[in-house]
Amino acid sequence: MIVHEREHEFVMVAQHDHAKVSRDAAECWRDEYFLGIDKKDSVVLAVREHDRCWIEPDEEPLWNKQTQQPYSFMDYPGSPKLAFYTKGIEEIVQMDPYAGLLCSLHYASFLKDATSTIGKNFWVAEKQRQQKLLKELGIEKDELLSFHLNLLKFCDNLSLYICLNDPGTPKSQEHYFYREGFPQKFSFANDQTIHAEWLDLQTVSLSVSPFINKLLVRLPYKAVDKELIKEIGLAAAYQDSPVCWREVTFV
Repeated sequence: MIVHEREHEFVMVAQHDHAKVSRDAAECWRDEYFLGIDKKDSVVLAVREHDRCWIEPDEEPLWNKQTQQPYSFMDYPGSPKLAFYTKGIEEIVQMDPYAGLLCSLHYASFLKDATSTIGKNFWVAEKQRQQKLLKELGIEKDELLSFHLNLLKFCDNLSLYICLNDPGTPKSQEHYFYREGFPQKFSFANDQTIHAEWLDLQTVSLSVSPFINKLLVRLPYKAVDKELIKEIGLAAAYQDSPVCWREVTFV
């Protein structure tokens, strides 16, 4: 679950819904900027499905007693989280091995410097999976694979940007992830940092855009009232809260 706290409520976005916004970004990527265009369908699939591991846990969000807010993807308990990661990657590999490889690389990157035993074990298992898939696909870790992983991560971050920041948020008050721009670099932007900024309540400006035209996305979310959570618990409050929609145009 992606969680953004307001004074009286928690804005909660299901990960698989956020991933569909990421997919919209990948689909609208300019062909001339898309290295290895013959693999576009597999890359778009990877972007769309990269958070499918969260479908099950997001159906019933958990309350973090220590922080007094819902668990998010950033602080979800480690052991079940890594089990969900593994399950999700395995499902994507079955759909499309190349997409599965990209998602394995994506999730393994989170645990590269893990110090816990479960984190180290996950990283080792995914490295083994990657070597097996690379051999089966007859490819090596090369420039195209790195670009496709970078594209996945950029589209992921672009969607997270509109999940973690309220529309119209001034640059100085943005979530700390994005105040200095996106970490992914691309040749079409001369390997310079791409920055995003809210122009108004429905428009985000990109310093360099990889998209064919303006990109319009619709993000479903729930604004879950804190008092309701106290009354009936988080899971019930989440289920009872209506779905809202955030429309954003990237220019």
